[in-house]
Amino acid sequence: MPSLQPINVTAATLAVTRKTHAGATIVASRAAGITMTLPAATGTGAKFKVVVNTTITSNNLIIQVANGTDVMTGTALVAQDAGDTSVIFETAADSDTITMNGSTKGGIKGDIIELEDVASGLWSVSVSASGTGTEVTPFSAAVS
Repeated sequence: MPSLQPINVTAATLAVTRKTHAGATIVASRAAGITMTLPAATGTGAKFKVVVNTTITSNNLIIQVANGTDVMTGTALVAQDAGDTSVIFETAADSDTITMNGSTKGGIKGDIIELEDVASGLWSVSVSASGTGTEVTPFSAAVS
């Protein structure tokens, strides 16, 4: 059973595991970005939550699937810095990566990413983020 204590991450990479991270909050505390790799989706129902504690100032906060066959489905709600509005981005059929850059794609202190292993090869994702400039989708197909 994993600890429900938040897990502070300051390293450049993190291999997310069900045993250590499921049910706990992963706190991203590295301004130079972190690449997090999820375990393969098998339909376990495991839930992972990532909270941005330190705004990304260089590189990116990347959350990616473990292999070239897993995909993500869901949305990102990004609060816009002008006009008290927001924009919602949907995943594409081949989305497998969330990239936050501390600006247009989110990655600002307080952003929250929730992921759930819902089926073999499928991650459900929900992103609540803040953006600056002209906001763009954080979703892409980058894992081969």
